[in-house]
Amino acid sequence: SWIAILIALMLAFPFGWGLGVLIAPPITYLITGGWDFGQLPAMTVPIGIVASLIFAILPTITIRTRLAVLFFGSVAFFVVGWITG
Repeated sequence: SWIAILIALMLAFPFGWGLGVLIAPPITYLITGGWDFGQLPAMTVPIGIVASLIFAILPTITIRTRLAVLFFGSVAFFVVGWITG
């Protein structure tokens, strides 16, 4: 239903943000050979958000699976961010 897709789209933003921050260090290491990633999340966060938005509207995966992945992934990113804070 459209309500479930709208909820998935709203959950895609925090999940994509966390995904973008999570992929910044490995990409930095591959590009520069070091772990000082400075402003690189400014590039990887939008990529993560776009990827999670595409995942949220992907019709080949059931809406229940998409909601579960986005919800529990967002919660995991919030909890890890809060703990490491």
